[in-house]
Amino acid sequence: MGNFQGPPGPVVTLGQEALNQVLEQGTHRAILALLVGKPFLEDVSSDLPTSFSAIYYDPPLLRQALIGKVILPQASRMALLARREEANQYDTLIGQLADYGIEARVFMVSGEDALIPALNRALSFGDFLLATPDEAIYNARTIKHILLTTYRRNRLVIGPGHAFVRAGVLASSYVPLSDYTGAAADYIREWQRTGSLPSPAYPETFSIEINRQVARSLNIPLPDRQHIVEDVKRMLEQTSSPEGAP
Repeated sequence: MGNFQGPPGPVVTLGQEALNQVLEQGTHRAILALLVGKPFLEDVSSDLPTSFSAIYYDPPLLRQALIGKVILPQASRMALLARREEANQYDTLIGQLADYGIEARVFMVSGEDALIPALNRALSFGDFLLATPDEAIYNARTIKHILLTTYRRNRLVIGPGHAFVRAGVLASSYVPLSDYTGAAADYIREWQRTGSLPSPAYPETFSIEINRQVARSLNIPLPDRQHIVEDVKRMLEQTSSPEGAP
């Protein structure tokens, strides 16, 4: 597999496992990683070649937080849960949110037994909870307990991905597959034109998945889906740090 026989061009990987295989076996060709999240790529950054690019698949946290702000315009505080070793990675986000009048605070989860106590402290502070793509905290085993606790406190959860909306999260952004594949095609065309891939980034377009039943149960009036998207885009234009910045 290391020789990657076929026409010249970037090696395109789909998902974490495929990318890991390519990195382990090595290649002199450029790599375009698809269907991988930015946190994963940051974890393996030391193993990435210089001729590497990616189109991030996870929703950027700033966008997710601003969805909460659009849905709850009066919100001024936002809470996050994090393991102690991961907490510092949210410093940039906290600084960005201050520009939008949102005070964000990270609450430490020291272990599974400490999850609900930490969540209760977070809900006492935040007007809403921003769920992150940390599978140690947000997974099929914990999400039911997290959602029941937030509902009892009359709080909403945004994120970590649109699959969680079906489980009872209020909303999350995502990139439709047609838009994602279109972004991948643009990257390949840029390589054909210039011989190099654009820098890793999030796709420019996105949509929002909403659980309207949850909104009704929390008595939250929801704007139209497209209205939320357009408001978030306008707010993102105010930030000096683009979503796709490394």
